[in-house]
Amino acid sequence: MFTFLKNMFEKKQPVKERLPFYDIVCPFCFSKFGPEEVVFRAAHYRSDDEDYALQEDHLLNAYRDKFGLDAIEEIEAVIDPESIPEENHLYVDQVLIGVTDRYGVVSKRRLCPNCHNELPITAGKAPSNIISIVGASQVGKSVYMTSLIHTLQNTTANHFDAACMPLNAQISRKFREQYEAPLFERGQLLDSTQKEKRQEPFIFQFIFKDSEKAPLILVFFDVAGEGMVDREYLELYAAHVKNSSGILFLVDPLQIKTIRDRFLLQAGDEPGEFTARYDEPREVVITLFENFIGYQESSKTHIPTAVVLTKSDMLHAIKEEEGTYIKPNSNIFRNFVHQQYLNTAEFENINGEVSRFIEKVDRPFKDALEVYFTNVAYFAVSALGSNPVNQKVSGVVTPMRVDEPFIWLLHQLDYIEGRER
Repeated sequence: MFTFLKNMFEKKQPVKERLPFYDIVCPFCFSKFGPEEVVFRAAHYRSDDEDYALQEDHLLNAYRDKFGLDAIEEIEAVIDPESIPEENHLYVDQVLIGVTDRYGVVSKRRLCPNCHNELPITAGKAPSNIISIVGASQVGKSVYMTSLIHTLQNTTANHFDAACMPLNAQISRKFREQYEAPLFERGQLLDSTQKEKRQEPFIFQFIFKDSEKAPLILVFFDVAGEGMVDREYLELYAAHVKNSSGILFLVDPLQIKTIRDRFLLQAGDEPGEFTARYDEPREVVITLFENFIGYQESSKTHIPTAVVLTKSDMLHAIKEEEGTYIKPNSNIFRNFVHQQYLNTAEFENINGEVSRFIEKVDRPFKDALEVYFTNVAYFAVSALGSNPVNQKVSGVVTPMRVDEPFIWLLHQLDYIEGRER
C-alpha cells in the first residue's frame, strides 16, 4: 500500500525514446532546418583556387550588421556538402558532421545555411531547445537574465548534476563584463536595453553529467522592451519566439494598473510620467498574437509559458486590503531550493497563489493568456532580493526563486521529474 501511494504522488515521467537525429534551430538566427542542410567552413584556404580562397561571407556579414557588429572582410570559404561526393561525407549517429574536401582536408565546422554562424557541436544530435524571455519595457529582463544565468551557473546546475556554460569564450567575456560583474560585484543596475541597440543572443549550454541525457541549449535573447509592443520590431524576432521550446513571460507589478495606482496613492504621487513608462501586460500578449500566435493552429500556442511576476520584493510595500494583495507571510517571500526534481507541492502553492493574485488585479491579462496559451504556469521572483535605491543595490544581491520558472520548464521538457516531496 505504501509503495502504491508513493508511486501515485511521485508520478515519474516515462522515459522518452531518443531519436537518432533532430531538426536544428539555429541559436543565432532561429531558422529551422534538417541536419543534412548544414554547410561547412573550410578548414584551410588556398590562393590558387578561388573556391577555397579567403573571401567575404555575405550571409554572415548581413547577420552581424543586424546586431551592429563589424563586418569580417575575409574568411575561409563555405563548402556546400552537395558539391562533395557522398563517399566523402562524415556521419555520426546518422548526423552529417563533416566533409572531406577536394584536397583531402576534413572540415567539421558546421554552419547554419541561413546566417553562416557556427553551430553547436550537439546540433542535430540533441533537441534544439530555446528558452525565450519576453516582456514589455521596464520589467527588468536584463537584470532577470543576469540573475538567472548567475544562479544556474553557481547553484542550480550543481543541484541537478549538470554544468551551465557559455557557448564560447566571447559570450563568456561579454556576459561577465557587461552584465554579471556590474550587478553582482558592484551592485549597479543595468541600463535598459535600447530599442535601436539590438542585442546578439546569449547562448549557454546546460549539460548533464549523465551522458544519456541530451544537453539543453539555452538561448537568452534580451529584446528591448519597447520592441515588444512595436509590430515591425517584433517581426525581426518572431522566429525566435516561434521556435522556442519554452517562454519566460516577465510581468512587472507596476505594469498592472491596480498595483501601480496603489503605489502612487501610498507615495502621494501623481501618475504623470511614471505611469506613461509602463505598457500593460495584455498589450504584449496582443503583439505576440499578431506576430506569431495568430498563425498557429487554432490561433493558440502550445509552448510551455512561465508567467513570471518580477520584483516580488516590492509587494512587501503594499498594505494588504481585504485579501486582494499577497499576504506578508506568503511563500513568495521565502526562497526555495529545488534539487534533483521539481517539488510539485511547492510549485502548486506558488502557481496557485500568483494565479489568483493576477486574476484579482488584472483579469483581462489573465483571460488573454488563457485564450492564446494552452500551457501556462505562474511564478514570482526577485532578481535582486531587495528594492534598489538610486540604481544601486545596498548589500549583497540575493536572488529569490529566480530559477524556479526555468526548473518548471526543465520538467515540461522531460529533463527532470516532478515529485510532491
